[in-house]
Amino acid sequence: MSSAATRATGPDHLWSVDEHLEDILTTVRPLEPIELNLLDAQGCVLVEDVTVPVSLPPFDNSSMDGYAVRVADVAGASEEFPAVLDVVGDVAAGQADLLHVGPGQAARIMTGAPLPPGAETVVPVEWTDGGLGEGPVTGMRARSLSPEGAEGHVHVYRSAQARAHVRAKGSDVKAGDRALEAGTVLGPPQIGLLAAIGRGTVRVRPRPRVVVVSTGSELVQPDEQLGSGQIYDSNSFALTAAARDAGAIAYRVGAVADDAETLRSTIEDQLVRADLMVTTGGVSVGAYDVVKEALSHVGDEDEAGGGVEFRKLAMQPGKPQGFGSIGPDHTPLLALPGNPVSSYVSFELFVRPAIRALMGLDDVHRPTTRATLTAGNALTSPKGRRQFLRGTYADGAVTPVGGAGSHLVAALAHADALIVVPEDVESVEPGTEVEVVLLG
Repeated sequence: MSSAATRATGPDHLWSVDEHLEDILTTVRPLEPIELNLLDAQGCVLVEDVTVPVSLPPFDNSSMDGYAVRVADVAGASEEFPAVLDVVGDVAAGQADLLHVGPGQAARIMTGAPLPPGAETVVPVEWTDGGLGEGPVTGMRARSLSPEGAEGHVHVYRSAQARAHVRAKGSDVKAGDRALEAGTVLGPPQIGLLAAIGRGTVRVRPRPRVVVVSTGSELVQPDEQLGSGQIYDSNSFALTAAARDAGAIAYRVGAVADDAETLRSTIEDQLVRADLMVTTGGVSVGAYDVVKEALSHVGDEDEAGGGVEFRKLAMQPGKPQGFGSIGPDHTPLLALPGNPVSSYVSFELFVRPAIRALMGLDDVHRPTTRATLTAGNALTSPKGRRQFLRGTYADGAVTPVGGAGSHLVAALAHADALIVVPEDVESVEPGTEVEVVLLG
């Protein structure tokens, strides 16, 4: 899956973080667009502009419960000298056949109902006696007044300007306007807008399907009894949640033992529902050969020039990494380290951008900022490695959380940022401005 130029660097090449990420992003291509029903398109990215077919609202309508009247008929109205108008009927929301409001007339109108012909404005029911002849309607009477409760005439106690309490046709969007641009991620408000303008389906890039497989004979599922030398499988849960947070449809596969044939068959079984495969564990010295063997003979990739390349990166945590393609469809696969912090940091740096690229997003990275380091002691970093330390960020300052160990799950759970220490920096003093990757 990697280019010939990158493969020519050889197995002993120490990749930089930027080189590895560039290789991933130049290889991963956005998924092909499909037509989806609105609710199925939530979280997906539009691939074309959406034009408004009909104005919204499609007609002048009332924003209040009240009476549709002519301006001249209520001019100068007051509590002492109310305007008395004949009520000619009701106008309800969704009503097709509209009555006509003439001189000296009023029509009871509900919120959202079309403004009837002849009417120029709407007076709220609170400005009237509701047709009951008992003074202005207020409080619970205003809210509970039934349109069938008044016939004959209505007293109006205040004047109204033209088109008061009227939502004009096209005041939201007009026919021919661009409702949404290509590249928009469809959230609840966008789904609502599409429905409001009559779109039942939309053309989008689908959310990528990501399968997460954790490896390790020592792993036990939560709620099971731990044996000697065993630990709970946390990586598959963290990475599956992270994939969903990135916008993917994610599937978690329980821990697979360190057996090449078992791992190979598991991955082959999962390819049918994967646009991207993520494994965690078995990429460092020791389990390396088992995972390499398993991922080198999945499907027909050898004949097509695929396969997974295992690399060493100039970073901490997360030095061992794997990347390539597997199966007949060249499904991209990222192999991450097994230590929890290494795994999660690697996901944020490499897998999340790959997921966002599959979605067709232009901006695939977490936001970054500069912040002042607040710490009791100087931070140390190995020479030649880009270090990513967990931290908490607030008001332009970042504070380290936990140590540099790649097993510190509790510290990771309390962090909302990664502190970046460049490759050429070995010590960072408190008060120094540093780069911060925001995870929240």
